[in-house]
Amino acid sequence: MDTLLDFEECIRDSPSFRRMLGQSEREVAELESRLDKVVKLCNKMVEAGQAYNAANQLFLGGVMEFSQYHRKDSTVMNCLGQFTQGLQEMIHFHTVLFDQAQRSITQQLQFLITQSLPPLRETRREFVRVGEDLETAAVKSAQASRNRAPEAERASHLLLATRKCFQHFALDYCLQLNNFKVQQKVDVLNSIFSYFHAQYTFFHQGFDLLKDLEPTMKKMATKLAQLSTECVTKRKEMENNHLLVQQRDASGEALVAINSTNGVTIEGYLFKRSRRKNKTWKRCWFSIENNQLVYTKSHKEEALVMVEDLRLCTVKSLDNIDRRFCFEVVSVQTNCALQADSEELRQAWISAVQGSIDMAYRQRAESRQTQPSSSIPSPQTPPEQQDKLPSWHPVLSRALHCPGNRQCCDCGESDPCWASVNLGITLCIECSGIHRSLGVHLSKVRSLTLDSWEPEQLKLVCALGNDAINRIYESRCVEEGRSKPGGHSSRQEKEAWIKEKYVEKRFVTKADSAPAGRIVSAGVVLNLAAVQIEAAAGNNNEQKRPI
Repeated sequence: MDTLLDFEECIRDSPSFRRMLGQSEREVAELESRLDKVVKLCNKMVEAGQAYNAANQLFLGGVMEFSQYHRKDSTVMNCLGQFTQGLQEMIHFHTVLFDQAQRSITQQLQFLITQSLPPLRETRREFVRVGEDLETAAVKSAQASRNRAPEAERASHLLLATRKCFQHFALDYCLQLNNFKVQQKVDVLNSIFSYFHAQYTFFHQGFDLLKDLEPTMKKMATKLAQLSTECVTKRKEMENNHLLVQQRDASGEALVAINSTNGVTIEGYLFKRSRRKNKTWKRCWFSIENNQLVYTKSHKEEALVMVEDLRLCTVKSLDNIDRRFCFEVVSVQTNCALQADSEELRQAWISAVQGSIDMAYRQRAESRQTQPSSSIPSPQTPPEQQDKLPSWHPVLSRALHCPGNRQCCDCGESDPCWASVNLGITLCIECSGIHRSLGVHLSKVRSLTLDSWEPEQLKLVCALGNDAINRIYESRCVEEGRSKPGGHSSRQEKEAWIKEKYVEKRFVTKADSAPAGRIVSAGVVLNLAAVQIEAAAGNNNEQKRPI
């Protein structure tokens, strides 16, 4: 059976709907081409009186070729196959049937081409035109400045009205397409059946030959009546569904689909800001699937993964730019600014991303509860602080109990989940991405929740800590007149600060002599803080060896 267009997907205008719509339009075009071919072959049979046999053979061949359009429908395929087989045996009786053939085949199928398809084409032109208007209105609404309230309100009203108009045209177009796809089977089979029945009635001479086909004809008549009944029922059902969807969902508001059967899943249209210099915004279809954020630029392209693992990112509102309803997804590799069509949709997306992150961590925590713990919080940690530590991950619990480690070493963001192994500090997700860009010779970044840790590495992070390292690398901040960025500072500010702090070592107190002997001495007594002091001071000008 043919696949019909879903009115629910039509309202959402999703890429899957666009693909199905394109497939349906191609099927209609193919059907028109095949119908036109059958009609032309029939006319040729009627006109070529002297070459009747050859023309009739071509016609039957055309019918067989046309039947391939319904190759997935066994009823249509079987009926057409049996009829053409019988017609092959009656070629020599068809001389006087040209007029009936023209009435039963040519006129009915020509009516299907000339009367049914033109209104469908006109509706499609309106659908395409309103779709282009919707795209223009969406872009205009997205570009409206939050500082120009009247202009923004007009743009929003225009977008709402245009979307509502588009949804009405889309629903009507889908209904016409579905009706045509359902009705054309009845028309085609009725046309072929009429021609065949006329031959049975007209050719008394071929009665003996046609008598063998009489059971087949009766069977087809029953199937045709059944198909007609099913067609009427299906059309009534689609009309009711069309009316129900139109009354319920054709409100003009943008829709997103939220499905919690497989975790937290949301999908819908968002504007995505390009990372190029021009910073252009493009409307894409986004979805959260299997703890990944994916998007599709158009229904003709494959989905692209923006965030491989939502556990490695965070999401926050973006209110410091001119465009409205924006939010930002921050990961270790990159930052991406996105824009929804309204404040409600923005909050829905932020909640969905946060929910997916929480669910991913809960799933990992539940899997770890079945495994024995390899380490426990330090006994030096007060009981009231141990209650506040995230006990579901032993490495994170041990690392955060050290002085200053509950905030990012470089920006002060709370609850860091990343660390630099060789520096012995904890980092937030954004600062950890900047540390990765410095290279492993300066900072070796690892996750406190996702990576495995050797006891010596964890001992270094616990022995040093953010407070001790900052006393070394930020000792001359006041002298240099430099202020430390905060958690809400931009990525550019944090990146400049981290490079000055660790690459240029701008704020480290300079040493007067080579540190080699003192480093060895400090290492012998396991004075790790002294090792960091000597390494930082000694490499303040060289910047050749890792810390």
